[in-house]
Amino acid sequence: MSPKAEAVSLRTARLLSALFYAVSSFLIILVNKNVLTGYSFPSSTFLGVGQMGFTVLVMYLGKINGIITFPDFDRTIPKRLFPLPLLYIGNHLTGLSSTQKLSLPMFTVLRKFSILFTLILEIVLLKKRYPLSVALSILAIVIGAFIAASFDLSFNLEGYTIVLLNDAFTAAYGVYTKEKINPKELGKYGVLFYNAAFMILPTLIFTILTGEFEKAIHFSKWTNVYFAFQFFLACMMGFILLYAIVLCSYYNSALTTTVIGALKNVSIAYIGIFIGGDYMFSWLNFIGLNICMAGGAAYSFVTLWEVPPLADKHPNKHNLEQQRIDLSHVSGTEKQKDLLNPNTLQKI
Repeated sequence: MSPKAEAVSLRTARLLSALFYAVSSFLIILVNKNVLTGYSFPSSTFLGVGQMGFTVLVMYLGKINGIITFPDFDRTIPKRLFPLPLLYIGNHLTGLSSTQKLSLPMFTVLRKFSILFTLILEIVLLKKRYPLSVALSILAIVIGAFIAASFDLSFNLEGYTIVLLNDAFTAAYGVYTKEKINPKELGKYGVLFYNAAFMILPTLIFTILTGEFEKAIHFSKWTNVYFAFQFFLACMMGFILLYAIVLCSYYNSALTTTVIGALKNVSIAYIGIFIGGDYMFSWLNFIGLNICMAGGAAYSFVTLWEVPPLADKHPNKHNLEQQRIDLSHVSGTEKQKDLLNPNTLQKI
């Protein structure tokens, strides 16, 4: 495969994985919102247990049937995975709880702060540097979020606090996931399976100790076919979202994955204005929303759509290797060099 074809293939993989994550994240917020708010389901934590259980079941069945592969359990797995399970459960549960406590537009606005947190973590932990265009687009997102949040007429201190915690967990989870999904470590599927497997029992015990388990079990609408279907759908979407996060992180940087996650919802923010019944309109809030979306669109164009320049039409071996190194920087990290191998691209 020529270097130009490799560049196009890589860009296609980046775009498709980002789109898959955006759509998955869009759908799960709508489903979770309906289950937790529309049907007034009493426990977001219990729903999280269901999503983890669905993930463990699907991954295990895939492994025993030879559809996917990941390392068998041994004593080194917890050490190799740490601290990802703790970040995973923190991200998972704060995300569900914040969905329940805020209007959809304000939830999506405050989630933009996860971009800033991720940027800081990548600079501090991964020693990464970003061009001015990226910095300006992120600045626009944050400024828009400040404007929208400052003039939110439905201010909820508890909800705001939980969302900001969710942002911190999301940023840390994204940065560490980027490291752990290396095929030499646990790989994509190993991270998914062991994250859910390690945390499902502690989370279940937590629901029992807090009384949420009993409330969930005795919920009056379990016999409602529509609710039961949407609860199952929410569990399934929990697994799909986790897979989409890992896949997007595999092809893109942690920062790009976070940006896509926070911007998945240009549409959710606007849809929430007209449906849901919990959005209170103000012009400043609406202007802030639009600034956020404009900054996100600029970032997406700069990072996802560009094609790396090629040195010449007939590169020698040295130039080809240099171009692959350059491509790895565009994709977000030097650890992704293996992805640029044509044989690797064909297997994925």
